[in-house]
Amino acid sequence: MIRGCLYLVGAGPGDLAHLTPAARAALAGSEVVVGYRRYLDLLGPLLDGKEAVSSELTEEVARAGRAVDLARRGRTVALVSSGDAGVYGMAGLALEVLREAGWRPGDVPDVEVVPGITAAGAAAALLGAPLMHDWACVSLSDLLTPWPVILRRLEAVAAADFVLCLYNPRSRRRDWQLGAARDVLLRHRAPQTPVGLVTDAYRAGQRVRTTTLADLDPAAVDMLTTVIVGNSATVDCGGMLVTPRGYPVGAVSP
Repeated sequence: MIRGCLYLVGAGPGDLAHLTPAARAALAGSEVVVGYRRYLDLLGPLLDGKEAVSSELTEEVARAGRAVDLARRGRTVALVSSGDAGVYGMAGLALEVLREAGWRPGDVPDVEVVPGITAAGAAAALLGAPLMHDWACVSLSDLLTPWPVILRRLEAVAAADFVLCLYNPRSRRRDWQLGAARDVLLRHRAPQTPVGLVTDAYRAGQRVRTTTLADLDPAAVDMLTTVIVGNSATVDCGGMLVTPRGYPVGAVSP
């Protein structure tokens, strides 16, 4: 019996230089690569000789079902997400589809989650070191999570003084949530709190900008932007954001 294999691959931010060796090996060993069209385009030559099954946004359930079905039929399949497959990616959805089909670890197909560099990690690296201390991540997309739930989480993060990374901050149809999130944060944080904006991290057209919470303009943000809002200790070091952990730097000789 051919067991089939399903790799749930995190492809990182987009540049192939930031694709992990394990992810590259999973793609190389796969017959079929399934993913959102834009993400598959970023893989370029790594798809040569592969069967590529692409789909569009909002088709995630069908995409996961297709990948699971192919793997259960004995194919070696890579289901690709940007960033990390387990962080707002396809890994959880694929595992839910498998569970609904009665799958358990050890059953056909074999399943492996292959981690990747997250959007938060990529954006933080380009901004400096804003995630050096405790931080939280919230998606502003209310397509699957009700806005009151998102709002409650924002209030908790703001009150607890976490550095905050915002995923899915704004789209053409969801154009007010980022402004609402900014207003929540301003009730707990100083107007001059540093904010970093990274668009298309490690892709063509990459843009890295810093501003303050008071000056954060939602119109300058889109779905390809990751927003990192500092906490009360975050500082702007000449355009590089740093959240100190409290090391006694002043006592260190240059």
